[in-house]
Amino acid sequence: MRLGSGAFAACCVVIEVLGVALFLRGFFPAPICFSSRTENEAEPPAPEPSSGASSNWTKLPPPLFSKIVIVLIDGLRDDFVFGSKGVKFMPYTTYLVEKGPSHSFVAEAKPPTVTMPRIKALMTGSLPGFIDVVRNLNSPTLLEDSVISRARAAGKRIVFYGDETWVKLFPKHFVEYDGTTSFFVSDYTEVDDNVTRHLDKVLKRRDWDMLILHYLGLDHIGHISGPSSPLIGHKLSEMDGVLMKVHTSLLSEERETLVPNLLVLCADHGMAETGGHGASSPEEVNTPLVLISSAFGRKHGDIRHPKRVQQTDLAATLSIGLGLPIPENSVGSLLFPVVEGKPMREQLRFLHLNTVQLSKLLQENVPSYKKDPGFEQFKVSERLHGNWIRLYLEESSSEVLFNLGSKLRRQYLDALRTLSLSLSRQMAQYDVYSMVVGTVVVLEVLTLLLLSVPQALSSKAELDVPLLSPVFSLLFYLVLLVLSALHVIVCTSAGSRCYLCSLSWPAAGGVMVLISTLLCAVASALAKTLARGKLLSQTPAHPISRWSELDLLILLGTVGHVLSLGASSFVEEEHQTWYFLINTLCLALCHEVYRSCFLGDDCGPQHCLHAEEEPEGATPALQAKRAGCNVLELDAVSKGPSSVEVPRGCERWMVLASPWLVLTCCRLLRSLNQTGVQWAHRPDLGHWLTSSDHKAELSVLAALSLIMIFVLVQRRCSPASKVAMAFGLLGVYCYRAAIGNVLFPWQQDNKDISKGITEARFVYVFVLGILFTGTKDLLKSQVITTDSAARTLGLWEVYSGLVLLAALLFRPHNLPVLVLSLLVQAILTTFIWRPLRHDAAEITVMHYWFGQAFFYFQGNSNSITTVDISAGFVGLDTYMEIPAVFLTAFATYAGPVLWASHLVNFLSSETNSSSALSHACFCYALVCSFPVSAYIILVTSLRYHLFIWSVFSPKLLYEGMHLLVTAAVCVFFTAMDRTNTKS
Repeated sequence: MRLGSGAFAACCVVIEVLGVALFLRGFFPAPICFSSRTENEAEPPAPEPSSGASSNWTKLPPPLFSKIVIVLIDGLRDDFVFGSKGVKFMPYTTYLVEKGPSHSFVAEAKPPTVTMPRIKALMTGSLPGFIDVVRNLNSPTLLEDSVISRARAAGKRIVFYGDETWVKLFPKHFVEYDGTTSFFVSDYTEVDDNVTRHLDKVLKRRDWDMLILHYLGLDHIGHISGPSSPLIGHKLSEMDGVLMKVHTSLLSEERETLVPNLLVLCADHGMAETGGHGASSPEEVNTPLVLISSAFGRKHGDIRHPKRVQQTDLAATLSIGLGLPIPENSVGSLLFPVVEGKPMREQLRFLHLNTVQLSKLLQENVPSYKKDPGFEQFKVSERLHGNWIRLYLEESSSEVLFNLGSKLRRQYLDALRTLSLSLSRQMAQYDVYSMVVGTVVVLEVLTLLLLSVPQALSSKAELDVPLLSPVFSLLFYLVLLVLSALHVIVCTSAGSRCYLCSLSWPAAGGVMVLISTLLCAVASALAKTLARGKLLSQTPAHPISRWSELDLLILLGTVGHVLSLGASSFVEEEHQTWYFLINTLCLALCHEVYRSCFLGDDCGPQHCLHAEEEPEGATPALQAKRAGCNVLELDAVSKGPSSVEVPRGCERWMVLASPWLVLTCCRLLRSLNQTGVQWAHRPDLGHWLTSSDHKAELSVLAALSLIMIFVLVQRRCSPASKVAMAFGLLGVYCYRAAIGNVLFPWQQDNKDISKGITEARFVYVFVLGILFTGTKDLLKSQVITTDSAARTLGLWEVYSGLVLLAALLFRPHNLPVLVLSLLVQAILTTFIWRPLRHDAAEITVMHYWFGQAFFYFQGNSNSITTVDISAGFVGLDTYMEIPAVFLTAFATYAGPVLWASHLVNFLSSETNSSSALSHACFCYALVCSFPVSAYIILVTSLRYHLFIWSVFSPKLLYEGMHLLVTAAVCVFFTAMDRTNTKS
């Protein structure tokens, strides 16, 4: 069966997506969950240790507090409470922290710092898996043991108001609740008012034991305008008022009941300097934890500095405070200051319960647990505790008991720290079987693509793909038999811990058939390649085409980029790699332009106009190189025999200056957004523009950018699309003015801020109209007529619609990124690619490189923090998952998508070759598959690296998403190639 190289590449990328998905399913494992006891099967608490005398304390200690109120402020950084902003905007909370009956901590949140995993950590004390960053979009029911499930089993009445993530995690656990959508980040007022409106009523009632309030407004402000926004101060003042109201109500109740209550102020995660979260910067992982209760006596002048603890420590502390067993999967330690004022026997009892729970978890997780230092310390502490109880029951001297008790307390605290650290290192187990199978699929696809290069880049752009012969070959059945036997052996030994083993036999068998088929196809392609090489050695020598400097740069740049991904620093600062590559590319193009204009180098190997037929036995490298010479034939080549049309006059000087203009644009863009890790905190032009003091300058820049977008895009649009583009860009400015980002000339300030829903939907109408017009022209060129002009117009209008959508979703300070992207495309098209007539492979790689660079010019990085989720809610008044995910993904990957779309436009409008799009699709698939495949191998080898979760894992998610975008691009290439062939 013969397939076009574009269709073949698209199929390969789709299969590779399946392989990567399988690898990700194994690499991001489910967190440890050892036991499956139900609420009614909870084992009794460990008795108090005894030595020679029997202790009568075999039950859990009574609750320390009558009621517990948890106020969780989403996105609250530690410096918002303990820093200057806390002093200025939260005076009541600052007073409680500095002089009131409270204990303050800086709680460290482990990555990923997104809401759902952090709630799990707070309530279960366990360390959630990194894959929870994906589950955060639609939280499943939490089946692990938690403080909430323990409290419900004990008959505690729990009331909740706030983020509906809690309702999804703990369904049927609350006697009363009111959930709000957490992903609608445009709303930072009603989402908190919906929580506060219940306070007066619920605080007057006495029919609850635990009240949880989750405020989202602060986090939403961060996503919209960052931590430096003036809205942050107003929101902190509002939260200070809420805390004062709750604390005052609890104090008035204590005067009547004479039983202390507990107020907990905490956060799920912090807020990065860009306003997002999800990574591991100090601003994201350091959160405040303030425990307030009249039980915490404080003398005058007693200064308590915030201590550093783990966020998982709260679960054990709340359990002790409510008189409940500690969740069985908790790796946290009791916050000792909470029980410091209790009698020595009670303190030791609390510490013993915590160490017993951690030691049991260690026994279930670590086979050699007896050699663990924490377990050894626990056994020593338990033995000393038994001796202390014997002395206590014998009524020994109080001074002796106190001294021994203090020593024992220190021993317990050391054991708790060591056990918690040991368990944190064993937080999850990889599904190695799924990882290996996914890696095999990905490598088979990459090998098949590499071996298919000679045929795929030939003048016919077709491949002979044997579909039936591998299935009926002996090798196929032998491989399938071996894989099936291995599957049975692995699943018998591993059980349900492997994802593939949990699949049905038809599904698992399909995976085995796919691997066997790919292996046979690789063997067939390899045999053909060797046969061609043997045939070539028997034929007369043929001239070998040398590699150009540009070819060498592309090869070395691609390989160098892949190798750089093995170092954490290069992953964090990958934008620097791409900036270097495109700068070097511009210098190489400058050299090529100067050589063509001044030296008249008209016969460079990369610019050959026609290629002779290759002998049947040509080597793959020779065939691929020669194939590239007749890939791209510009309309202008018929003017003369020269392959490079040397421009004259003013155009000549524009051609000479064009590489330097591109370099200048790239340098300006680097100053707009600081990204990465090491220099992300440094001021940049984007921060200057988004500050409230420079709103007028931002407004002028946004208006000029929108005008430039219209000028650069409208030149090839139909009259109707020009009008739609003009009104659409005007609507973009109106939307940004409505939400308060920019000002109209007649506005002094933006007091009347709205969500801009009407204005955004106004723009969506024009986006859909332009896309519909372009799609209609494409269908017309394919079905009704064979007019290439209609196809070219349709492609440009689809591209214009995507540009308008990007203009709507980009923040105002990022509109220059879109303008300069269009300008660089116009410069390269007019003065580089058209005169020099590069082949399709080179132009494809250049588009890919610039697309990657513009991904980082937008301010993106390999950290989840820089994902602008506010773009997913432009024009939405409620949370709708599919549109929100699509808009967020498009806003994030707008750079690569727009450059890929421009590639299709350029090859369709500037070439007469019917195979150009097929070659481009194949090259695009190959250049995307190579780093993904290599990175999977690197990550597998580095899976125990110190920065595996904070650096390498987010990059792996980005690579997976980028491959998905590549699959969509390749499918679009293939569809346009079919249209181009028919036309």
